Amino acid sequence: MKKIHIVILVCIAAGIMVLLSFMGDLSTYETLASARQKKGKTVTVITQLDRTAPIEYNPALNPNLTTFHVVDSLGNKARVVYYFEKPFDMEKSDRIVLKGKMNGDIFEINRKDGILIKCPSKYKDDPKAAYNNLSSK
Repeated sequence: MKKIHIVILVCIAAGIMVLLSFMGDLSTYETLASARQKKGKTVTVITQLDRTAPIEYNPALNPNLTTFHVVDSLGNKARVVYYFEKPFDMEKSDRIVLKGKMNGDIFEINRKDGILIKCPSKYKDDPKAAYNNLSSK
């Protein structure tokens, strides 16, 4: 075998190893109902804050505990226990992406998993404004 063939085989093997290492991070989005069926497994759920229930965060008592309630797109509700401080501007959120584990009716999120707060865009879809911007150029 020539040296170039060995180098190519090593590069292909390294590429396969890199792809396999990324495969562990791939996840699909679940609903709260399907997350309940996957007890103990880390899942990702897109939800909205349930504004009828309070956000409980008392930094004097426990700065690493935040609890709140969420609703998914199908109307399923769950209580969330986040073992970290309350995310900034959580009340203004449009959507909340949760990564954690379901334990009964409680969705638990450790610090390593996390929350992604998606705030509403300040740029609204306004066709008239877009037309005016284009016509003024």
